[in-house]
Amino acid sequence: MMSERDLKRMEVLTEVLAGRRSVASAAIVLSVGVRQVHRLLIRYREDGGGALIHKGRGQASNHGLSPGIRKYALELVRTRYADFGPTLATEVLFDKHAIKVGRETLRTWMVEDGLWLSRKQRRSFHQPRLRRESYGELVQIDGSDHRWFENRGEPCTLLVFIDDATSRLMQLRFVPSESTDSYFEALHEYLKVHGCPVAFYSDKHTVFRVNKPDAQGGQGMTQFGRALAELNIEILCANSSQAKGRVERANRTLQDRLVKELRLAGICDIKAGNAFLPKFRERFNQRFAVLAVKPEDLHRTLNLPASRLTDILCHREQRYVGAQLTLSYDRKQINLDRSQISEKLAGRYVDLTTSQPDRSKCVGTVSRFPIASSARISGSAIPPLSRTSGLAMRLRSSRHSRISSTPRRL
Repeated sequence: MMSERDLKRMEVLTEVLAGRRSVASAAIVLSVGVRQVHRLLIRYREDGGGALIHKGRGQASNHGLSPGIRKYALELVRTRYADFGPTLATEVLFDKHAIKVGRETLRTWMVEDGLWLSRKQRRSFHQPRLRRESYGELVQIDGSDHRWFENRGEPCTLLVFIDDATSRLMQLRFVPSESTDSYFEALHEYLKVHGCPVAFYSDKHTVFRVNKPDAQGGQGMTQFGRALAELNIEILCANSSQAKGRVERANRTLQDRLVKELRLAGICDIKAGNAFLPKFRERFNQRFAVLAVKPEDLHRTLNLPASRLTDILCHREQRYVGAQLTLSYDRKQINLDRSQISEKLAGRYVDLTTSQPDRSKCVGTVSRFPIASSARISGSAIPPLSRTSGLAMRLRSSRHSRISSTPRRL
């Protein structure tokens, strides 16, 4: 079977034989020398168009390796080096078995034998997920570690809340790092401004998901997950970064635009950056937000007093009060002063709550539960309970805890 090049040669040589084209012109068109044109003319006159086909077509290469070497090399790769790539397999075959095979030759052999997939065959495709139809139906959240202030300040993390239906930036906040407390702060501001969305969509960071199946305590739920459950907000964890591509693409855009705007504004610290973010978010939404498919807003109004919201957005852990009015927390044993109220806690579970240090509303408040107003930590030698200095500590009876009929020791 003649190739396109052979057909073109036959057409040009026919014109030369008919006198419509010179030999020099034919050499230029065919990109060969004049002497080669004369050779082709002789073969074409004697044997016709079939003589123009290359004589080596369909024949084994003079420089090719024998079939026995190919068989032996593939057998070694199949039995001993099945998980080796072509490059490493080539090196191992030469070093350990004295078989010299080209890398691309071995790659071709492995692909033909089903031992290797090409880059194109290894590509994985993620089915695009359609946007949610309503505003507030799903909010994607993520933290982006970056040098937001370039060399003017320390690296920090930007917490990003973006609505899935409209691509509106709902909340931006600079924090030192991704932590439960930082997400509590961002969520507190979000709830005050927008209300409660139907669901949050996040990655599998330990703030959102208990990644250890044998984790002690927490009833299989993180502090952030527990707070969302009390607020009746669902938390969904993505299996890949592509699944939450909306917030990932927003992070990439912010790492370009926001960094430059912070530079122009001369901002170099977290406090000034957080003061700058509201106006930036408004301009960003005007530029990039889209309309939702359905016009309704699915955010629910937050009908909670401030004190109740504070009780929810905090660290809370259950501890068992022994018969001697003692409980364990943070590798310390805490003794409760004896009183009419504290004695009723013996043999029961209580919630130990630590509030966040930078919320003045949380520090020094008294819970509406009776135990908080009377229970104290006795002993000046006992260090503060809070993980961070300035945290308010309160003990209150757990409304959701188990009540043990017979006290047991920890």
